[in-house]
Amino acid sequence: MAENGHETGDGLCRDCAARVPAGRDRCPACGSPRVLFHPELFALSTAHVDCDAFYAAIEKRDDPALLDRPVIIGGGRRGVVSTACYIARISGVRSAMPMFKALELCPDAVVIRPNMAKYAAVGREVRAQMLALTPLVEPLSIDEAFLDLAGTEKVHRMAPAETLVRFAQRVEREIGITVSVGLAANKFLAKIASDLEKPRGFSVIGQSEAAAFLAPRPVGFIWGVGKAMEARLAGDGVRRIADLQALDEKTLAKRYGSLGSRLFNLARGIDHRRVEPDQPARSISAETTFETDIADLAELRRVLRRLSEKVSARLKAAGIAGHTVVLKLKTADFKQRTRNRRLADPTLLADRIFRTGDDLLAREADGTAFRLIGIGVTDLVDPRDADPVDLVDDGLGRRAAAERAMDKVRAKFGDKTVALGLTAEFTAPAGRRVKPAQMPPDED
Repeated sequence: MAENGHETGDGLCRDCAARVPAGRDRCPACGSPRVLFHPELFALSTAHVDCDAFYAAIEKRDDPALLDRPVIIGGGRRGVVSTACYIARISGVRSAMPMFKALELCPDAVVIRPNMAKYAAVGREVRAQMLALTPLVEPLSIDEAFLDLAGTEKVHRMAPAETLVRFAQRVEREIGITVSVGLAANKFLAKIASDLEKPRGFSVIGQSEAAAFLAPRPVGFIWGVGKAMEARLAGDGVRRIADLQALDEKTLAKRYGSLGSRLFNLARGIDHRRVEPDQPARSISAETTFETDIADLAELRRVLRRLSEKVSARLKAAGIAGHTVVLKLKTADFKQRTRNRRLADPTLLADRIFRTGDDLLAREADGTAFRLIGIGVTDLVDPRDADPVDLVDDGLGRRAAAERAMDKVRAKFGDKTVALGLTAEFTAPAGRRVKPAQMPPDED
C-alpha cells in the first residue's frame, strides 16, 4: 500500500516524478506533499491504469462550466448511469444505477447522453500513450488496461514507477483527463491498488504485504467472486479473505473444484497471469434501455433489428464472426433473462443475427413488459468459414448478397444512406406492415 512513512528508503513525488529522500514530508523539487514511500516502489513493474470517471471527465474537459457541477452520463429517467463524476458520487450516485434513483439522490445533476465516438477517440489517445511506454498493454475496456514494464528501465532510463508518474502527468497535460495507477507484484494486486486513492491516485501493494492487506477484506473483494459465490462461501462460514487463508488448497479444491485453487492463491495475493497484449474480444453486443417499458412484440422486433445491424457492423469492422447468438432482456422489475443459440456455422451477418434473436424473442414475448433489450454474438472465430450457402434456407444467399451490397453503399455514403428491409419496415407476425418509429437512445 502507499506509505508516507520514512523508513522505506527513497520515495517518489506523484506530481513531478522526482525522487524524495527518506525523512522528507514534501518533495524537495516542487514542494508537493503528494510523496509516495514504499519498500518495493522501485522494484515492481506490473501496473493497472484506470481513467478517473472517464466519460464525465471528458465532458468536463470540453465544457469548463461543468467543472464544479455534478455530472451524470447516461440515458433518460428510464436509463442507467454510465458514469458519474466524483461530485455526483458524494451524493451516492454510482455506475449502473437506474437514472431515476440517481436523480433522486442528486437532483441538481447535469445529465449528458453518452457520446461513445468521442470517448472512444480519447480512449485511443490514452492507449497510444500507454503503448509508448511498453508493447505489453492488455486493455480491459475503453479506459483501463494492464501494463508490464519489466525490462523498460534501460529504454526510459528510470524505474517503472517513475515512468508511470510521468505518464500520468502527460495524460493530464496533453489529453486533459486524469488517471489512477496501481503498481504491484501481479495483475490482481495492481487492479486493487489502482482503486485505492481515486482520483489521481498512485498506490502500491507489494507481495510481502499482500496477505495481510487482503485478510480483513470481504471475500467479494476477490476478482471473480460474484454475489452467488459470495453467498455460497458465506454458507460455508467463509466471509472474510482471512477465512480463506485459514483453509488449505486441498480443502478448497475439494469444496469448489478448480475455483478453490484460484481462491487459495488470490487470497494470498498470488496471481501468475501474465499481461497479454491484444486479447481477443470474447463477445460483441449492443443493447438499449427504453424510456418506457415495451411489451409489444412488433416494437421489440424493430429495436432488435437495429441492434443486430449494429452488432454486425462491429463484427465486420473487427474481421471476426461468432458461433452463438445471445438475446438479453430485462423486465420492468429489473429481472434479467438471457437466451442463447449456437449456430451450425459462424456468422457476421445482421440478417442471421436478427432472425436467430427474433426466434428467441418470440418465445419470451408473452405480454411481459421489458425495459431493456440487447443482442450479441459470442464464441468469436475467424470469419473465413462464416455464413456458407444454406441448402435449407435458399433465400440466405440472396439476403447475404443484398446485405454486402448495402455495406458497400454505407461505406461510401454513410451509415444512414440505406436500411435493410426489416429496419425500415418489416412484416410483423400477424402479417401487417409496421412502419418505423423513433428509436430510443443507445446505452452501449
